[in-house]
Amino acid sequence: MCFPAIASLGGAVGMGFLSQWEGVFINTLLPVFSWIVLVINALGWFSHKQWLRSLLGMLGPVLLLLSLYPWFQYGWSAYVTYSALGLMVVVSIGDFTYPANRRCDDESCAV
Repeated sequence: MCFPAIASLGGAVGMGFLSQWEGVFINTLLPVFSWIVLVINALGWFSHKQWLRSLLGMLGPVLLLLSLYPWFQYGWSAYVTYSALGLMVVVSIGDFTYPANRRCDDESCAV
């Protein structure tokens, strides 16, 4: 699975030496960071109680993990991978733009 536009841009700015670690980035780091994002968004549900925010935050990593492992054999898995990465970026920008806050009264959120 290659990221041609990103690879050519990286090569143009002098980062071509990173191509030797492409397998490590795709096969190890991407799934590890996806699991981290998935767990953090799942734990965010307990703090903020916003189902749409949690669902969107967990949808990207789940789709990415599915596209890297069980769906990798299909030709359309690359589209799912790119869509999942794009969704994760959009949700991250949305988290900075619209910060989370609790959506319940004090009695139901008291912990």
